[in-house]
Amino acid sequence: MRSICNLLGLPVMDIVTGKRVGTVKDALITADWKLRGIVLEYKSWFNSARYVEWDALVSIGEDAVIINSTASVRPFKAIPGTSLLGWGKGKLKGLPMVSVEGIQMGRLEDVYFSEKMEDSIVGLELSDGILTDLQEGRRRIPVPPGAVRGEDVITVRV
Repeated sequence: MRSICNLLGLPVMDIVTGKRVGTVKDALITADWKLRGIVLEYKSWFNSARYVEWDALVSIGEDAVIINSTASVRPFKAIPGTSLLGWGKGKLKGLPMVSVEGIQMGRLEDVYFSEKMEDSIVGLELSDGILTDLQEGRRRIPVPPGAVRGEDVITVRV
């Protein structure tokens, strides 16, 4: 499994020209727990955010993300039905995950996808707070069936 948080800060390179087109700032996640794309960091006050659709990624290595073409880089605007993992209003990171029985399972810290770069999110990383994280580590769980991202909480049927 690969972690989205481990992609943050990686350079994004065009496979055709070898040009660096930006760095990974965040990931777009759909309501049904699929990866829609990556958001690129921008360096100027006057430039708007940009993103690359997930299917335009050629490979994700330890040191860089490779895309099929600079033409795949698009201006980023809020896309209905998606959330960002860790940036901006409505981010997923830090949301509590609560069962329908009212039991808090932890707070979402990261999401995982397969090494094959499929768009499905296969796992979630949950935190129970900094002390528990230091003592026991964070928990990794598969995406619970029927997990629903709400405005203030992610609800799951256990």
